[in-house]
Amino acid sequence: MPAQNDSSPPQSRTAYVAARIREDVANGVISPGELIKQTVLAKRYGVSPTPVREAMRSLEADGVLTYAPHRGASVQEMTPDTANDLYRLRAAAESAAAQMAVERMTPEGVKKVQAAYDTLTDALDAAEANPAELSVLNREFHFAIYEQASPLVVQFLELLWRRFTPQATLFMDDAIAHELHQEHRKILDAVVDGDSVAAGELTAAHILGAADRRQKDPERRAKGTDVREDFDGRGLSG
Repeated sequence: MPAQNDSSPPQSRTAYVAARIREDVANGVISPGELIKQTVLAKRYGVSPTPVREAMRSLEADGVLTYAPHRGASVQEMTPDTANDLYRLRAAAESAAAQMAVERMTPEGVKKVQAAYDTLTDALDAAEANPAELSVLNREFHFAIYEQASPLVVQFLELLWRRFTPQATLFMDDAIAHELHQEHRKILDAVVDGDSVAAGELTAAHILGAADRRQKDPERRAKGTDVREDFDGRGLSG
């Protein structure tokens, strides 16, 4: 049995592997459409193939992975309809989350949001971070706000954010990246001012604006096959 370290599972190895796969998808280590081999993941995570196989079945049921005959498992590629649905859901949910966060914001919370904003600003100004890294910093800014609402809010929003990967980020375009960050500045100002309504409205507009930019860009528009995605997993295994 592999020696455990700080990132080893506190509970089951299956849950540990599932969490690691989700993390790798969210961080762009595993890309949409990329074939996933159990033996490779088992070696990467320091476990046997069994928990990897069980974790992959669980993630298939959650809609994270998909199986194709004679091809194997891969990360589910987003369809245009799914992308549109996710942006609309995000706009509504994150608007409410931003309002709740500002209503419950503490001085320490404001400092955390400001720090996340400054980190992303520095990365953009230095022009050294790659788009995937900027995407991660963008996520950290938004969740620095949402974390001030409640753990339940964060857990719910993480489900939506997991469907987007850093490779698909709008931060690949420098002009768009700076436009998005200007919008971050307005959201931050609302947070600092304690204006929960403005924070919610600005957050919704920010997300819907990103959706519009993505739809207009052929390189970043969702290209997955236009079939119904089954998020509860029924029908995926056949």
